[in-house]
Amino acid sequence: MLRLYFLGGEDLQERNSKEIDQQAFQEAGGSPSVLVFPWTSKTTAREDKYRRLMVEYFKELGARAVRFVEVSLPYTEMVQLVEQSDLIYLPGGDTRLLLDRMRNTGAAHLIRVYDKIILGNSAGALVLCKEFVLRPEVEGGRLNIGSGLGLVDFSVAVHYEPSQDQELEGLSKDRHIFAIPEGGALVFDECNICLFGEVVMFQDGNKA
Repeated sequence: MLRLYFLGGEDLQERNSKEIDQQAFQEAGGSPSVLVFPWTSKTTAREDKYRRLMVEYFKELGARAVRFVEVSLPYTEMVQLVEQSDLIYLPGGDTRLLLDRMRNTGAAHLIRVYDKIILGNSAGALVLCKEFVLRPEVEGGRLNIGSGLGLVDFSVAVHYEPSQDQELEGLSKDRHIFAIPEGGALVFDECNICLFGEVVMFQDGNKA
């Protein structure tokens, strides 16, 4: 059964979401084969650093294998890797870049039909939503709405801070938003929503 983890912001070095990650790994069998889509940065050096961190951390959590999907991988091979995995990890970084690459490679379809555990951190959490709240790209900018892959109908804002409340109230007039702080998470399956940390809900123009 599909189970989605929306992380508000995970620092792999600090292990600030370790309890949440441990739960996801246990639900994926305890020693899962983890598949990562490291498509959130155009900077090779930055990506290489985080690949090493992910392998180290996921092995520490009990992963029996950690594999990475290259953007250039043929679709048929991508399908095989997804089918062989127990847990998919979508990292933080550039949300729009991750979405564009998923849509252009066919990975978007594979994510939509996956029926196991998906762990999305920051940008990786946002892309799972039908709509998501995107932080401004420039200082002093405003929050705005983006369109994701549509695995859930509600919207998510990550790296939440109370200073965003007024903007989130305005954006929630047309949508249901869960604002997730760093180190917090929302866990969703077809029957339940579970919250970790100080997750805040915005709906009908109000903070719940």
